[in-house]
Amino acid sequence: MTMDAAAPQNEASELVALSVKQVLDDGNTDTRIVVLKSEDASVTLPIWVGSSEGNAIRLAMEHVVTPRPMSHDLIRSFADHLGVRIERVVITDVKSSTYYASIAFASKGLHRTLDARPSDAIALALRAGCPIYATQDVLNRRTAVHLDAWINKLDANNTETQQA
Repeated sequence: MTMDAAAPQNEASELVALSVKQVLDDGNTDTRIVVLKSEDASVTLPIWVGSSEGNAIRLAMEHVVTPRPMSHDLIRSFADHLGVRIERVVITDVKSSTYYASIAFASKGLHRTLDARPSDAIALALRAGCPIYATQDVLNRRTAVHLDAWINKLDANNTETQQA
């Protein structure tokens, strides 16, 4: 885990705002696919995460309050109690199909970033109500051939499985 002073982006256009549209079950593996999309739906970024991480994101999307706090709820509670504002989450890099993220936060005038797994960063962003971004470089390097058609087919399969 690294913690650095938050470095401002060279240009605002380097970041693309995304939101979590859905969490799909991958029928071939015991993983979940977090589907991030831009507001105009022109950009799609799927990120594979573990089943428990995907479920944590799904719970946050559905505003489910669990009987006991989950890890991301606990982190948000710590932040709130200590006066730390979670400012944004950025998907910063992709190497060998593994995505990397950072969480930017501020407290008492100090701005810092923490290295994080994208699944943890996204789950925390949903609970903290902060924006999620990806760098343009990450979006340029993702595999995007027939991506939307593939996600739509997977979504249809998930819907059929849930109805059965």
